[in-house]
Amino acid sequence: MSLGLSLRLDGVGYAYEETMMSFDLAIAASEIVAIMGPSGSGKTTMLNLIAGFETPTKGRILVGDRDVTADPPSERPVSMIFQENNLFAHLDLFANVALGRSPALRLSAEDRAATLDALSRVGLAGKEARLPRELSGGERQRAALARALVRRRPVLLMDEPFASLGPGLRAEMSELVADLHRETGMTILVVTHSPEDALALAPRMVFIDAGRIAGDGPAQDLLGHAGPDAVRAYVGESRSR
Repeated sequence: MSLGLSLRLDGVGYAYEETMMSFDLAIAASEIVAIMGPSGSGKTTMLNLIAGFETPTKGRILVGDRDVTADPPSERPVSMIFQENNLFAHLDLFANVALGRSPALRLSAEDRAATLDALSRVGLAGKEARLPRELSGGERQRAALARALVRRRPVLLMDEPFASLGPGLRAEMSELVADLHRETGMTILVVTHSPEDALALAPRMVFIDAGRIAGDGPAQDLLGHAGPDAVRAYVGESRSR
């Protein structure tokens, strides 16, 4: 059964320094969407608004049929994975993942089984006792993904989760996320700076520029020669770096 829920930003506004951001966006249940745009364009801000880490100045945020605009992050049916993966250095891998089930680590037998299952699904079985410093960058990101899986929230937000990884590991993680999306049916938004990652991950891409959605459609089309000027300019700059 599909876990995902639809997501809608309805006239959502947010002021950041001198930039007034405005987002109107509809994501279908169980859709996976890549989010791209220049640094400072509003990609992370949009995710933070959905997750509840920022409060809009106007508009509504709906997950399924529920208006979550005023709900604190802990009460939203949303999980978020950050670039830094947010693992606790003093806790082993099992405990870091199990936090997704119980922040106090008061774990039932079902919680322990779910944690072990999530670790197995992301390829980390047998490494439960390792500390974060004993894991590779790819393994730490896999751990963050496992923690999101045990939370079983219908919407997963990923903010440049592969930015610190090399090309080989990025491709491996993209494949893992795509596999887990097919398996769980979660609604997933992935912020990335890489056109290659966007094409590998998602049929649909949303391009954000200066706090507005400047492009929304099939990733192949937006990233092609006939895509919007803003996208072609950005892709040209990112590939020349």
